[in-house]
Amino acid sequence: MTAPKNPPVKDETLGGGAADLEAARRVFRLESEGISALADALDDNFLAALGMLSGVTGRVIVTGMGKSGHIARKIAATLASTGSPAHYVHPGEASHGDLGMITEDDAVLALSNSGETPELQDLAEYTRRYSIPLIVITSKAGSTLTELADAVLLLPAVPEACPMGLAPTTSTTMSLALGDALAVALLERKGFSAQDFRVLHPGGKLGSSLLRVSDLMHEDDAVPLVEADIAMHDVIPVMSEKRFGCVGVIDHSGDLLGIITDGDLRRTLVENLLSRSASDVMTQSPQSIKPQALAAEAVALMNERKITNLFVMAEGSRKPLGVLHIHDLLKAGIT
Repeated sequence: MTAPKNPPVKDETLGGGAADLEAARRVFRLESEGISALADALDDNFLAALGMLSGVTGRVIVTGMGKSGHIARKIAATLASTGSPAHYVHPGEASHGDLGMITEDDAVLALSNSGETPELQDLAEYTRRYSIPLIVITSKAGSTLTELADAVLLLPAVPEACPMGLAPTTSTTMSLALGDALAVALLERKGFSAQDFRVLHPGGKLGSSLLRVSDLMHEDDAVPLVEADIAMHDVIPVMSEKRFGCVGVIDHSGDLLGIITDGDLRRTLVENLLSRSASDVMTQSPQSIKPQALAAEAVALMNERKITNLFVMAEGSRKPLGVLHIHDLLKAGIT
């Protein structure tokens, strides 16, 4: 027979739900106080660490044990995705051969709340042997790791959100925020752009949201273009062949004058349509977009104007570089 579980301890002054909400709010308050204190405490040590990381020609090795290890993995992933090559090395595995993953071109970012994590000792001594920069994030000044480090990022003395003060909560939140601060500062120092970000994030919604018009547009012979004086009986075959449901009308110098769409054909059905010139039927000054514009901007413009095609032209030019169809955007997952 299964023994009955101990009933939850209730706060006599608060209802069960109210007590739970108060516990959650206390966590938010303590952790936000920790991050605020961390921001106020930033000093030349942060700049020294940033200088070491920005000068790395290899990779940033991020390491930590237990909860610090989980935070270290996330910091490594954030650094790698923002232009600073990085990976996580487990300190226990490092002592059994994985030290070979660390080269003299790397820098090590080690997380240890106590500064005394025994599993980090071999890795730290390895950095000293080969003059590999060692940056330590810790709450304890004067600890073993701080004595070995080239730069120390000291977490302020803020209570853990755990009511017993035992579970790493506020300290891990501050470490995570400090890792984000390093990654973003490095990103800005290197001039890492949205286009660079897209190269490293080609998949999923994030990757598609950073696509440029130039990534999706059709170019060269695929662009449906006719000259203004061509007769409509020669325009329609071009529209059919190119399969965009439109054709751009250009002058003799290649500047875009107008556009003829399937809708224009339906609206101008007259007996002599086929003998009329493209300039007689076209809609003047069609909408266009720059090649460097985000593809999401093209979707917004198409939706606003209720159109399905955009000609792509460089700033200050009237010469079409390409054409973009709504289907191209939908296939890329941009809506």
